[in-house]
Amino acid sequence: MIRVRFAPSPTGLLHIGNARMAVFNWLFARRHKGTFLLRIEDTDVVRSEKKYRDQLIGDLRWLGLAWQEGPDVGGPYGPYLQSERLHIYHDICQRFLQEGLAYRCYCTPEELEERRQIAKRAGQPPRYDNRCRNLSEQQKQAFETSGLNSTVRFKVPEELLVFEDLIRGTCQFDMSLFGDFVIMRSDGTPSFHFAVAVDDTLMQITHVIRGEDHLSNTPCHILLFHALGQKPPQFAHLSLTMGADRALLSKRHGAFSLSEYRKLGYLPEALLNYMMLLGWAPKDKKDKFKADDIIDTFEIGAMSKASSVFDQQKLDWLSGQYLREAEIERLVNLAIPYLQAADLVTSDENAIDMTALRLIVDTVRNNISCMSQITQEANIFFRDVVVSEQHVEFLSSEITQSILLSFYQELGKINSLSPEIFKDILKAVQKETKVNGKGLYLPVRIALAGREHGPELYAIANILGVDTCKKRIERFLLVKK
Repeated sequence: MIRVRFAPSPTGLLHIGNARMAVFNWLFARRHKGTFLLRIEDTDVVRSEKKYRDQLIGDLRWLGLAWQEGPDVGGPYGPYLQSERLHIYHDICQRFLQEGLAYRCYCTPEELEERRQIAKRAGQPPRYDNRCRNLSEQQKQAFETSGLNSTVRFKVPEELLVFEDLIRGTCQFDMSLFGDFVIMRSDGTPSFHFAVAVDDTLMQITHVIRGEDHLSNTPCHILLFHALGQKPPQFAHLSLTMGADRALLSKRHGAFSLSEYRKLGYLPEALLNYMMLLGWAPKDKKDKFKADDIIDTFEIGAMSKASSVFDQQKLDWLSGQYLREAEIERLVNLAIPYLQAADLVTSDENAIDMTALRLIVDTVRNNISCMSQITQEANIFFRDVVVSEQHVEFLSSEITQSILLSFYQELGKINSLSPEIFKDILKAVQKETKVNGKGLYLPVRIALAGREHGPELYAIANILGVDTCKKRIERFLLVKK
């Protein structure tokens, strides 16, 4: 049975790069009918917070991921919070000490830093020099008596370590360049290396799918798996996600975390679809697809070795496609909180004209890529429009005045509007003014909506109604009506 895991640290919001690792672990498990588990690596007690843990669980659920084991659902290999597994790490660390696989190190942080700088100046790798590995019992006793805190280091054999990566092929590392690494800190918490290897062993993880930034950690983990008497899992190191400037994705590239995209009102299925395109593409080269569509053809070995570039414009395009297809009731419910926050609709949902709101949302959905943009697009239906000085000057010209006057007069002949009636009115105005195309539509659009682009003009007029359309046109008429 294939078992994979996603193991984030709850020290901040879950960013897109990390969430992408969760997505491909989840896809891999579904592809092979395996188990996907969530493990929280919260041994950094200073930076880890419950609010971040709850947020990342909620965001992953919102994205559409489901795990069979985890801190919120339990499972046979728990607990799934590393902070609740400290006794396990301590027991195994003691075993390593007894078996001579590890030893106590009494070097202070200041001493270690000084040696790193010396090695750096000498052009040597800043590895630990293993000086505490062969301390005599007398030396150890002296350090203990002095009250010095100690870490525990794993003995690294000086050998060439080779392993096969499912994406990168054969990888090899000269372990003589590594030095003995810490597995237990002086405060009694396990190092990342140690906790990961212990947990992956005890939770019977068969495949470790993670970012290429962990590739250099893998040799240390393989050594620990061997020391634990465990065959190492298979590894697949995914390329990282970059911004358009080829720098690691960060806040300067815009929205950064899942929760930010969630707050902006992106549909989760659109974001999930886009994340699956970062470093992988289906064989049919389609950009828009659901996870269920590609489960049978997804292969981790087909992932690109090159870094993927996060393209906000492509995400917006894809998100817009999903918004156009979404059920209108869903979009209305998503729109209400944004409209309420902008004071465009009442906080009393029972008092909202839902019929009109459905029309508004359906009209503007083609012009937005996320639901938070609805306030900008829909405000013309709730508030009088503000027209720029440039547009006022445009509406003052003789030809546009004739168009507005003709349109206003045609509105005076009717009691109600519909898209069909509006189109008939424009035909009548065109016949009278001998103006067509953009020259005809633009003055009316600016007068009604205050902008040159937006939803279909007939839809805007239909929602505004006869009286509001007349009032907005009347503002710009400089001649006798």
